[in-house]
Amino acid sequence: MTLTVSPDCDLVLYTHPWSRGQIARWMLEETGANYRQVILDYGTSMKSDEYLSINPIGKVPAITHRGSVVTECAAICAYLADAYPSANLAPSNANRASYYRWLFFAAGPLEAAITDHSLNVAVSEKQERMIGYGNYERTVDVLAKAVNSAPYLAGNAFSAADVYVGSHILWGTQFGTLPKRPEFEEYIQKLVERPAYKAAKAIDLELGAALSKQQS
Repeated sequence: MTLTVSPDCDLVLYTHPWSRGQIARWMLEETGANYRQVILDYGTSMKSDEYLSINPIGKVPAITHRGSVVTECAAICAYLADAYPSANLAPSNANRASYYRWLFFAAGPLEAAITDHSLNVAVSEKQERMIGYGNYERTVDVLAKAVNSAPYLAGNAFSAADVYVGSHILWGTQFGTLPKRPEFEEYIQKLVERPAYKAAKAIDLELGAALSKQQS
């Protein structure tokens, strides 16, 4: 199924409403950019030759912009922040280090820790030295400290890092892969009040409802 948001633009989002494409959509809404969306189905159009030429792994989201392809949610967030500087979603040099640090902390150690924890992967003390996150509990503590040390991850201003990391925390606390710590609850409350978050959520909820109706 394909739905066009803006007919004549060079920015396209490939997604599914029940996927991590929600992160990319939120980021797009934060930029204020015009974009088209292509809704792909699991196991069919997501594995088609046409889409595999865009993302060979056959996963969403992906974006195409002016002839370039960007995959992986963290990369999409960072790319869009730079592509649309007027949205002020990439911090100045003074806070750039924190921005990169937490954006890629979530893409690396945090996601690995959450995945292993969710799959009940037992990590021995010896194995902790070999894996990037060490252990789940320490990773969660580091994340809690990060969101509690300033209003946002890169200082006083919201950034693309908050879109990406915040999405992990929102889903993690919702589905039980992260604990509902006060630091997380306070942080995500600020995020869900953002107009762009609400707009993105509404689009995906509507698309999801339409898909559910089709499948019933």
